[in-house]
Amino acid sequence: MRNEALLESYVREHSSPEGEYLYRLYRATNIHTLHGRMASGHLQGRLLKMLVKMVRPKNVLEVGTFSGYSAICLAEGLDEGGKVYTFEINDEMEDFTRPWIEGSSVADKIEFIIGDAITEAPKLGVTFDMAFIDGDKRTYIETYEMVLKILRPGGFILADNTLWDGHVVEHEYDNDHQTQGIRAFNDALAKDQRIEQVILPLRDGLTIIRKKHP
Repeated sequence: MRNEALLESYVREHSSPEGEYLYRLYRATNIHTLHGRMASGHLQGRLLKMLVKMVRPKNVLEVGTFSGYSAICLAEGLDEGGKVYTFEINDEMEDFTRPWIEGSSVADKIEFIIGDAITEAPKLGVTFDMAFIDGDKRTYIETYEMVLKILRPGGFILADNTLWDGHVVEHEYDNDHQTQGIRAFNDALAKDQRIEQVILPLRDGLTIIRKKHP
């Protein structure tokens, strides 16, 4: 049987480093928050930066800032003049997250907003080129529908945790509300003719969605 830990270590060693600042942020997140593993981490963070470099969006929307790790990674990939608008609904995270964002080398490219993205993001009046959904799994469909309305045709949505530790195929989690939310989201995408999508089995599942042109 393949040694998954050894293979993951190999992948990390042969991928671009996250950098000392993000390393310290990830450690601090795991030490000082209840759900530290929710942070994107090294490999997913490098993928987020790479995807931004490839797509070259001007405006990026993030739903679910948490500790700010993913927002910083997204901002690292932006061209000059690009902006990440990141929403965190849990105001108790602000005291931890804001100093880390403001202390980063890409602070000028990040607008950190405390509030419900579903109601507040459309009020920005911004058309987005890319979005990263990583908030409450129970409201993924509502978040997705909101994002699709303010995303340009040909734009991309990245949705995190779409395999949910494998619970999407485990019947013992049938009554778990978070699992139900992810399953409903995945099922809705599979039938949605407005988009094309693929699930990558990275970490907890990352779905890449492209909004079709009308």
